[in-house]
Amino acid sequence: MYHKRSSSNFPSLLLTVNDSVYFLVELKADDSQPLKRNIVLSPMFHLPSPNLRLIGSCNGFVCLLNGHVGTNHSVYISNPLLGEYYKVKMPEREERIRVAYAFCFSEASRQYKVLRSVLKIFEGHPQVSEFEVYTIGVDEKWRYVGKAPEPLCKSSFSNANVNGVVHWMNTDKNDRIYSFSSWTEKVKTLLAPRGLKTSSYDLTLVELGNCLCLCDTNHSEYVDIWWMEEYGIAESWTKDRILKDTIQPNICRDRFIPISTWKDGEILMQRDRATQVVSYNPKEKKFTKVKVYLGFAASRYIPSFYSLKTVIGESLQVSYTHPKIDLV
Repeated sequence: MYHKRSSSNFPSLLLTVNDSVYFLVELKADDSQPLKRNIVLSPMFHLPSPNLRLIGSCNGFVCLLNGHVGTNHSVYISNPLLGEYYKVKMPEREERIRVAYAFCFSEASRQYKVLRSVLKIFEGHPQVSEFEVYTIGVDEKWRYVGKAPEPLCKSSFSNANVNGVVHWMNTDKNDRIYSFSSWTEKVKTLLAPRGLKTSSYDLTLVELGNCLCLCDTNHSEYVDIWWMEEYGIAESWTKDRILKDTIQPNICRDRFIPISTWKDGEILMQRDRATQVVSYNPKEKKFTKVKVYLGFAASRYIPSFYSLKTVIGESLQVSYTHPKIDLV
């Protein structure tokens, strides 16, 4: 089954080394040389602080975590190409054992929001997770928006941010997907594809071509991608099985996780916790190697030259990592 869900953009990749964002790699249309140049993001030059963990990106802005959740930590919103950043005001430290973050954009309200799930301790016992939202340029403090149906065990949600809706799964259940709308600020439950035998721990939620996808990357010979053709309709799930027999033999049995779609519906995939990135052509049913180096995790990113001032307004202060940035 072939689905043409192509993207007119050639996405860039944010590469992470040891859980910290370090490189921006620009993808090109030239098949013979897909990567023409690298733009190095020096932590002391383009980013507000070294050792920053990526929470998510929307329209060229990135949300970054500094420090470890559960202890004192900071959250930044940044345009790394312009060297701009805004430090989100955090609440006073509360006793907690787990915090997870997401970054999303609401097309309806044209607002950027940071969502977090907080699992608190009460009288020595963990309680149900609560959701809090911070709207960039609007809120002066975090707002409580309700209880989370399931606590998250990671520091961030999945990369499946579809039209401003954030998604995640519970590690013990594979029959449902939870969603949080950045517009309504409500949680809903979606039914996963029926008959899944793989545990949710080995399933990955991603956004491909503006479509919610559930990927089973646990098999050595193939990758299964379930596409939700009509969002919210459980009966619209369809499955593509992608054989890995054209990936170079020494790595083909490793896990490959889809990142994004690009040129004519090809699917970029990243080898789990390694530097290899491959591109799958669904027409030819063939993988080609993409030369990406110096990274352990890759995330899709579309650069933008819009200033953070367009988001936070004139009343809040934008900080700069450097007085002037010359882009080559």
